[in-house]
Amino acid sequence: MTDSLDFKKLGLKVGLELHQQLDTTRKLFCHCPTIIRDDEPDGGFLRRLRPTQSELGEIDPAALFEFQRKKLFYYEYYNSTTCLVEADEEPPHEIDEESIDISLIMAHFLDSDVMDEIHPMRKIVIDGSNTTGFQRTAVIAMGGSILVNDKPIGIQTICLEEDAARKIDDDAKKNIRTYRLDRLGIPLIEIATAPDISTPQEAQEVALSIGFLLRSTKKVKRGLGSIRQDVNVSIEGGAITEIKGLQQLDMLASIVENEVLRQKNLLEIAHNLRERGIESQDIGEEITNTSSVFQDSESKIIKRALQKGDGVYAICLPGFAGLIGREIQPERRLGTEFSDYAKFWGGVGGIFHTDELPAYGISADEVERLRTAVSAKSQDAIVFVVADEESGMDSLTAVLNRAKNALEGVPAETRTPLPNGTTRYARPRPGAERMYPETDVRPVKITDSRHKRIASSMPESFQTKKKRFVETLGLSEELASLIVRSLNLDTFERAIDETDVSPTLVAVTLENTLVSLNREGVPVENIKEDLILQIFHAIEAEEISAEALPDILSYLAENPDHDLAKTVSALDLQMAADQEIRAIIQRIIENRTDFIREQRERSVGGLMGIAMKELKGKVDGKRVKEMLEKEVQRVLRKE
Repeated sequence: MTDSLDFKKLGLKVGLELHQQLDTTRKLFCHCPTIIRDDEPDGGFLRRLRPTQSELGEIDPAALFEFQRKKLFYYEYYNSTTCLVEADEEPPHEIDEESIDISLIMAHFLDSDVMDEIHPMRKIVIDGSNTTGFQRTAVIAMGGSILVNDKPIGIQTICLEEDAARKIDDDAKKNIRTYRLDRLGIPLIEIATAPDISTPQEAQEVALSIGFLLRSTKKVKRGLGSIRQDVNVSIEGGAITEIKGLQQLDMLASIVENEVLRQKNLLEIAHNLRERGIESQDIGEEITNTSSVFQDSESKIIKRALQKGDGVYAICLPGFAGLIGREIQPERRLGTEFSDYAKFWGGVGGIFHTDELPAYGISADEVERLRTAVSAKSQDAIVFVVADEESGMDSLTAVLNRAKNALEGVPAETRTPLPNGTTRYARPRPGAERMYPETDVRPVKITDSRHKRIASSMPESFQTKKKRFVETLGLSEELASLIVRSLNLDTFERAIDETDVSPTLVAVTLENTLVSLNREGVPVENIKEDLILQIFHAIEAEEISAEALPDILSYLAENPDHDLAKTVSALDLQMAADQEIRAIIQRIIENRTDFIREQRERSVGGLMGIAMKELKGKVDGKRVKEMLEKEVQRVLRKE
């Protein structure tokens, strides 16, 4: 469906905001360690958060939205690794200097202009993820660029902020959301690009390139949840849509592509409505109780609702017939968008609409009587919900507002990524009202001496590292590209620093052998880094051969409680002595003298496989080849 999209013609613009946890010794505004825990918390407390007015007396719409959901928040804590700062019972400490240094390194990498002074700000967030009702953030630098495929992508800001609390549970019945405070306050660097990205694939490549630069600092955390992307997408005639919290980088291109498709289809629906002569004032605000239409309904959902005293509430949407059921993203329709609004603003389970009826036990006769009850014409659509009166009114009011937005095309909103690469409505876009100065933390002056210290100790960039791997270590271009982008990069660098094993062997083991074993279903994630390094030390000491690596790695993955010595013994892979090797090779030669005389020097290649099979990884291939060549020459000299 998306193959025909012409992104240039559509005027696609994409901006990214990458949030990466920093691997520091303390949190950003307190001295607690930056560790995530899975053991049972020591206790918890209950809170409700309320929005506050900005200095201009305005309330942020996103904060108001969260407040209207009336949620309670339960916060779990640990006595030894969280403190009163996270609980908002103690003022914040001074901002972490190590986090500032890491941010300055990234500013140098991206050629950004660093602020003379760092002033933390408060950003209103009342979804419960911060006990304070706001997130502290500070602008470190502005401007700069990153070169991706020879195209400069502008950098708007580099910020330093505190990570949010970790959501553990969301009890819809009790309307209580549970958070854990271990993650709250971990330093995050936020890098926001300009809207210079013009294709979905380019968005993914830019995110990957910035991710590589962040990893170059060697001061960022690893693993799922340690890096998150917010994506801002718009097309000509559309609106800036923010997709928040994407964790899987390999889904980024699909997310952008499907958002482009959604906006394109929404613009086409707006055009269809205008062609039908529909204007905003045609969509009224009347919500009708149509329970009487369904008194004898065979629909189980409606039957149960009416029995417990709920009602059926309906609205008429002039000109929307045939449009609510139109697909705008894979497996999502305009009706799905309406349903998202109804769920979030009214707390209902979903909506019914006439584009999908009769169905769900609702008869054609009931649909006709419903149309009569709300005075619907042939080109009108009806949306109705089954709920208590308050929820019904709230949810359908939200649908009416969303229907009016459909006349304009694309509403500016924040959306959540879904596993299939589509998105759903999350909340309104935040406004400028959400930011105001932080008065409890002193600003930090960035001195010339600090600039010089950072500049003189800059880490090696990935481009420089790749070049060094090729020119100094002798890796091929392809293998060097693989290893600098790999999660195993740190293991590779440790191995070549600590051993004299061939860098090519190390890289091939990490990027080919382990990957192949993983594809075969071997649980290679069980093999710890230190054990891999032990294996390379054993190869260097000629205690095991490189040929034995697949068998050893596979065994260790399946038996994580075994050490290397036990593994070598269990597999009988102790290195063979020269005398044993020579005896085996001589026997192979004696049985194949005719083959050697016929093939001459070329016979060594054919004999290698036989010898290595008999020796079963107990000897290095290079040693076997040397001994075979000598024995073959001995046979040929006897001619």
